[in-house]
Amino acid sequence: MLTDIALDAVGSDKAPEPEIRGAILACRALPVRVHLIGPEHELRDLLDEHLEDEDLPIVIHHASERIGMDEKAAHAVRSKRDSSLRVGLKLVREGKAAGFVTAGNTGAAMATAKMVLGALPGVDRPALATPMPTSKGNPCVLLDVGANVDCKAQNLEQFAVMGEMYARSVLKIVRPRVGLLSIGEEESKGNELTREALPLLKALPIHFIGNVEGRDIFNGHADVIVCDGFVGNVALKASEGIGRFVRDVLRESLTRTVTAQVGALLSRRAFNDFRRRLDYTEYGGAPLLGVRGVCIIGHGSSNDVAIYNGIRVAHEFSRSGTNERIEQAFAGRPKHRTDHSDQTDATIQ
Repeated sequence: MLTDIALDAVGSDKAPEPEIRGAILACRALPVRVHLIGPEHELRDLLDEHLEDEDLPIVIHHASERIGMDEKAAHAVRSKRDSSLRVGLKLVREGKAAGFVTAGNTGAAMATAKMVLGALPGVDRPALATPMPTSKGNPCVLLDVGANVDCKAQNLEQFAVMGEMYARSVLKIVRPRVGLLSIGEEESKGNELTREALPLLKALPIHFIGNVEGRDIFNGHADVIVCDGFVGNVALKASEGIGRFVRDVLRESLTRTVTAQVGALLSRRAFNDFRRRLDYTEYGGAPLLGVRGVCIIGHGSSNDVAIYNGIRVAHEFSRSGTNERIEQAFAGRPKHRTDHSDQTDATIQ
């Protein structure tokens, strides 16, 4: 049985080419039916060009508007009622698609998902989670990475529950180790937010290992690391920059120092393996946890491989029952309302 996945076909920097190619890759390799969302004539011509005579389960849903990367999220979401984001997420809300994938404007995607899908019962603020590479080989889930720049301790408590459930359901980690990102392992370290959140996380029925530091994102010490969206986004962007820096320096050093043909071949293989471990395209985007449906948000620079993996993650997420488990985890818990405003800060563009 095929899983229906809606794909924003006009979201990425180079859309719709990566989306078309990624959808084709996914339909060839996965039990999915991809619903391309965007201007029908443009998508139809390009799809026919790439498919030739191949018959794949790809359908097109017309959306007359797209939200650009440079547009203000709040204004664009309200004014563009036929955007590819809104049309695709409506398919999820109506049960016509099991998940939605976009590499478009992140702030607009988060705001639209919250408006169209709504939050799960017991969740005050949805959180954007992203898998980070570690030296142990298994990814570490970091959340929040930008959906909420200002948080209360109760928000971090909810992020911990959602991140732990995602690690168990999707990443298949039996007993995820959950840490609170701070500036030291001691309980007295940190700011007011982390000190208030620490006892709340300690009281949760999860494997909480206490405060962790920035280096623990990559050393495999924790499977889930919780922080507010401001800190998480800074950590994410710094990590991406360091990864590119190390990759470029390593490539330059190998080119300059390796002369023997055999040595060059071995070094090239090692470098390619290193590059794959740092490559965001292999992780398929970040799930927005806490909304009533599956929403995966990728990089604006996503290529066809990243789009393929975004569809793969949406497929796996939809089959995992993670949202149902998150809802069950919050059932019966006291509900903390931190405020009643539009709480998705939508800081990432």
